[in-house]
Amino acid sequence: MFAIEDGALLDGRIPPAKGKLVVAWIEIHREELMADWNLAVVGENVFRIKGLE
Repeated sequence: MFAIEDGALLDGRIPPAKGKLVVAWIEIHREELMADWNLAVVGENVFRIKGLE
């Protein structure tokens, strides 16, 4: 589990190289992630966010 705000690893384990990819993805998609988070909090459907290619 990662924090959207700063990409900090909150829970779990992940190899460092893969963790860096996740943090990079979070940085690229932070606005979309926050928008989806806000929708989820109020029980709305979230939008799909494109993964890394």
